[in-house]
Amino acid sequence: MAPSRPNRAKFNYSEATLTSQIPCPHCGKTFKVQGFKKHEASCKKQREDEKEREEFTRRYEAELRRARHKAKGKLMPGPASGPEEDQAGPSRIPSTSEPSSAMIEDPPLYVFDDTDDERQTGPDDWQPDARMRRVPSDASMGTRSTASIGPHQQPAISIDRPGEFRTEYHPRSGRPPVTQSYEEFGAHSTIYTKPADEEPFCPFRTHGDFEFVEIALDAALNQAQVDRLLDLIDRVAKGAAKVTLKNEVELRKACDNAAAELTPFSKHPVTATYKKQPVTYEVHTQPVWEWALDLLDNPLLAPYFVWDAECLYKHNGTEYERFYHEPWTADHWWDIQSSLPSNVENAIPFAFILYADKTKLSSHGTVKGYPVVVHCANLPVDIRNGKGLGGGCVVGWLPIVPEDAEEEGKLGYTNLKRVVWHESFVKLLEAVALYSQTGYAHTCYDQLMCWLFPLILILSADYEEQANACARSALCPSTSFTTSQKPLRFGRWIRVRMPSPINNVFWKVTYSCPHGALSFDRLHYLHASLWGKHLLGEIKKILNSLRRQAEAAVESFVSEFPQWRQFTHFQTVIKIMFSDGNKMADLSKQVFYATLNVLTRQASPEGHQLLLVVRSYLQLDSLIGLDVHTEHTLDMIEAELLIFNKELEKYMSCVKKSNIEGLKLDWDFPKVHLWKHVVRDIQSKGTARNYSTRPNEGMHGPLHEAYQRRSNGRDVAGQILRVDHHKLAAILIRARMDNAEQWKRFETEDPEGSQSDSPAPFEGHTKLGSACKPVSLQHLETDFSPSDRAFEGFRKKFTEFLNTSLPAYGHQLTRWIVLPSQFQVKEHRYLKVNYESTVDWRQNTDHLRCNPSFFGQPRYDAALIQLTPEKTAFVRLIFMFVCDIPDISSFQFALVQPCTAGIGGTRQLDRDFRLNRVKAVPRSSSISVPMASFIRGAVLVSDTEHRDEYFVFDHLDGDMFLRTLQCTGS
Repeated sequence: MAPSRPNRAKFNYSEATLTSQIPCPHCGKTFKVQGFKKHEASCKKQREDEKEREEFTRRYEAELRRARHKAKGKLMPGPASGPEEDQAGPSRIPSTSEPSSAMIEDPPLYVFDDTDDERQTGPDDWQPDARMRRVPSDASMGTRSTASIGPHQQPAISIDRPGEFRTEYHPRSGRPPVTQSYEEFGAHSTIYTKPADEEPFCPFRTHGDFEFVEIALDAALNQAQVDRLLDLIDRVAKGAAKVTLKNEVELRKACDNAAAELTPFSKHPVTATYKKQPVTYEVHTQPVWEWALDLLDNPLLAPYFVWDAECLYKHNGTEYERFYHEPWTADHWWDIQSSLPSNVENAIPFAFILYADKTKLSSHGTVKGYPVVVHCANLPVDIRNGKGLGGGCVVGWLPIVPEDAEEEGKLGYTNLKRVVWHESFVKLLEAVALYSQTGYAHTCYDQLMCWLFPLILILSADYEEQANACARSALCPSTSFTTSQKPLRFGRWIRVRMPSPINNVFWKVTYSCPHGALSFDRLHYLHASLWGKHLLGEIKKILNSLRRQAEAAVESFVSEFPQWRQFTHFQTVIKIMFSDGNKMADLSKQVFYATLNVLTRQASPEGHQLLLVVRSYLQLDSLIGLDVHTEHTLDMIEAELLIFNKELEKYMSCVKKSNIEGLKLDWDFPKVHLWKHVVRDIQSKGTARNYSTRPNEGMHGPLHEAYQRRSNGRDVAGQILRVDHHKLAAILIRARMDNAEQWKRFETEDPEGSQSDSPAPFEGHTKLGSACKPVSLQHLETDFSPSDRAFEGFRKKFTEFLNTSLPAYGHQLTRWIVLPSQFQVKEHRYLKVNYESTVDWRQNTDHLRCNPSFFGQPRYDAALIQLTPEKTAFVRLIFMFVCDIPDISSFQFALVQPCTAGIGGTRQLDRDFRLNRVKAVPRSSSISVPMASFIRGAVLVSDTEHRDEYFVFDHLDGDMFLRTLQCTGS
């Protein structure tokens, strides 16, 4: 049983108790009964402390006099000390039996307080006085330091009083216990260490170099930004440039002044009704028409505007064949221009491309933004999809209706979001809607007066945003129909017209149709969805059902996949997920080749059939992604869509028979259906890059960076848009400066072409780089041939090559060339190749490496060369070099391993998957070829089941895709 608490007597609140007073035996004052006990305890403690301080003062004065007299040879007896105890630092007072040498040899100094009179007292006639404070000298630092000793200001701690903290050390340390006061415990004197080096910023050359590095690291500057900043600093130091900005405030004011000539953003309320209650949100807008006028008024862009529709044709050797690329080369532009008012002279379309999508600003996704980006479709794709002047621009920041767990998914709440979306766009498109009816007079670059009729030609968006744009829950946003029940297999939709409760803003803009403006987007429909969420998921499930070695084989193959510029290299794919659609596009091509020898027909029938689906998917992706389409390529898309559907049906049949859990049976979802409209979109609005969301998604990064670095986390829309506006102003000024420099160079050019003596950047269409030290032919043979048979007899083979090939290259030989063993060649490990693309007939550039240690790994790229006047071949680079042949010329050659060995009959794997296979000759059969024979770079993927055999990576880009199709006769 727990002890009970004793009963406490209640306080007596009688009148006598409250009014009577009791004298204090310590101070003599009287107090009421209520507070007497508390005062008595406090008063008693105070008297005891005063006595203790007086005793301390008496003993301290005696110790001081004894020490002073001892220093004069007159040691005076003093009171006995208490028990001896080690104390730390200045808290210890030496005992009378063993006086401190510090106190004897160097008595304490005392400094008078300036607040009292200036009378000074010497050491011999010292008297305790409140005006003095003790300052320990260097020799007396081991004694106790007392501040303000006097009769009324005495030390608070007695010499006999034990310290508040005690430290005991390990016995092996040999250190005695230490007792310290509260003030002393944990207090440490500042220690100054002499620097080991008079230049502590080493290995940096100067202090300024280190400070610059600190700033660059804190700001996370990339290589280009560091180079630009250092170049500016160098020009300022040389007096070639001048910087007057002193701080961030001045920088911001300068940016505001620069942005003043651009249309500013403004904030507008947007009101909608939900459950009979008004709901108001805020939208930030820079009206699209004002932005368009800024473009029209810019003289640097004026020459590039295209106003009239065009139909383009190219002769294919038999007949003229139409092709499509820019929006004005497609049918819809032609139809719009035909429908413009006939009574208006020079009426032309002024077309816009709009994009809107939510983006995560914070790392956890709790803060989101909703930017609206606009492009001008009248500008060429390289300008409007670029990052410079004339590129996409953020013109709006839409409100985000909060996610509500109770309301989410309800039709009314979904309609609320779409009403807010369209009402926000009304603020953006008010002037566009007006001028789409009346037209706008504009004098073009050729001084011709035209009437511009603005319209929304393209809505670049993912599936969710397309549903918002068409303002209905249509499974196929590209049509004006919706479905009343689940759609039938492969898009045999039940079409039922459904009225929409939302006033679609795009119907207010003449010559604009929201359904016709919606277009196929490769990034979201193919790379991130059909492949990233569905096909890749199926492959992982099937691999998981096989042996663990199957997953390991795929991982190993992907990690060793040949590297290529601007092509993502992966180390693992099975256990991680990628959310970047661009990386998904690269991953799809690598996983296909990695699983060819793993998901065989015998090992996994469903996996083998799935790879046939993936192969058709890759064919369609490469076809749709071409930058120029002809009638022939459009027919190929239509034919490949039929193949894809056929292979997908076969896969679903395999899944029904499979015992692997979780495989997908229902492939009837919108994004599989939507690419059936892609041919129509290309014919109507040009190639897929015209309506791709990829350049718009790329603008999310700067917005995210502006939120992280340039905002305070509150009311972020205005702060982010201000930063973006400053960047737009900087782009405008940079374009003017570059144009001025180009004009200056143009005016100062020698009309006689005196600059023709400067070395050309390319010899023909190739350029070597990354030069090494010259080496002799003997060195190549002795050092390299033991590990690589390609260099066996290199001097002899190269000599024969020169004597037989140089006459064919137009060099007449009067004698047989003999190369001595010490003949030197200069190795190069980088090659740039220019070539004409078979897609758009423009110049492209490949960057090839032939390096034994490129970022720590050997890299020997492949190339397509003109082996003979009639034959092309794939080769593997071994050694690139330059040599000077005496009395003839300097030449650029490459030692290569041709992939021209015979394979025999076509393998079943190649027929099933439409693969292009090549086989390399032995390394000892390597040959030398001139650099002029290089056509372009290539990627060869190793076949792990057959030595020295490779698959031609035909999905490298559009040009390689078409070249391989031509080789196979497709």
